[in-house]
Amino acid sequence: MEEILLEAESRSETGRGKVKDLRDSGFIPGVVYAEGKESLALKISHSALLHLVHQHRLEGVVINLKIKDDKKAKSRPCLIKEIQYHPVHGDIVHVDFNEISLTKAIKVNIPVEAKGEPAGVKQEGGALEHILWEIEVECLPTNIPKNIEVDVSALKIGDSIHVKDLVVPSGVKITNDPSSIVLSVAAPMKEEVPAEAVEGEEKQEPEVIKEKKEVPGEGEEPEAKEKEKEKDKEKEKK
Repeated sequence: MEEILLEAESRSETGRGKVKDLRDSGFIPGVVYAEGKESLALKISHSALLHLVHQHRLEGVVINLKIKDDKKAKSRPCLIKEIQYHPVHGDIVHVDFNEISLTKAIKVNIPVEAKGEPAGVKQEGGALEHILWEIEVECLPTNIPKNIEVDVSALKIGDSIHVKDLVVPSGVKITNDPSSIVLSVAAPMKEEVPAEAVEGEEKQEPEVIKEKKEVPGEGEEPEAKEKEKEKDKEKEKK
């Protein structure tokens, strides 16, 4: 287990105003919790904590918290419970620690890292799908693995790696469902090509309905001719 040391000091500053002054002076307020013990308010150097965040993946990493004015001679092994960030600026504003026992098993999330290039990607144009990025394990704090590496170079299209296929160090137990898929290789996406008209077929255009005009039927005479005939009949009567 990699030893990570972080120095801290107990603090008496509480309340929004005093905590703001604490941050302005280059410290981050924090609290360490321990089972069966009272919580302890701390202040930590902002630069030291920021360096720790940038250098390590803190979830699942045991931090030896050394409190300067602590009566205990030894540092306290802790896990980071939560880091709170400013909603606008993104700065760290608070951190919580959980003190743990090095002889008691705990559950932590460990990242899964794929190694190699799958044959189904390199030769067949498929895509590697990473379904589970983290795996929950149960072990002693001294046995927490940094990550779980998976060789995916032999995977072809349609192949998958399940939780039950993962190899972990002795003393480490995976708590996820053994049948869950961790990694798989999917077939390449096919582009849909619009269907073209078959050669020889004409494109159908929408039917245009035109206004029907009345046309005199066969044997019928126009209205003007009918009027002339009526005038002729009137003359003959006279």
